[in-house]
Amino acid sequence: KKYGEYIGEATNNQAEYQAIIFGLKKTKLLFGKKKAKEIELEFLTDSELAARQLNHKYKIKEKELQPLFLKIWNLTIDFKNVSFSHILREKNKEADALVNEALDSQSREQKLL
Repeated sequence: KKYGEYIGEATNNQAEYQAIIFGLKKTKLLFGKKKAKEIELEFLTDSELAARQLNHKYKIKEKELQPLFLKIWNLTIDFKNVSFSHILREKNKEADALVNEALDSQSREQKLL
């Protein structure tokens, strides 16, 4: 299933973190807490910075990302394993299309107001 929503003004890395938080919460909601403990998740991101930060290879310098990072790590406890991998932007067209759809939808709503 695909999900996309407008999150307001955010950097691309804040959006990546928010998407991961959404994915973790949605997966737990769909499968339940007991089944979640058996699930291994792999998040693919075209943000090399986000992937390296979430894999503890880079420090998080952007203050706004720190609480999002903590939220992600608190949510990963509910799963058997969660990994974060970097992929090239060209291989992430489906996610980019969802982002553009959410932005276009928000833009249309703003014009109506």
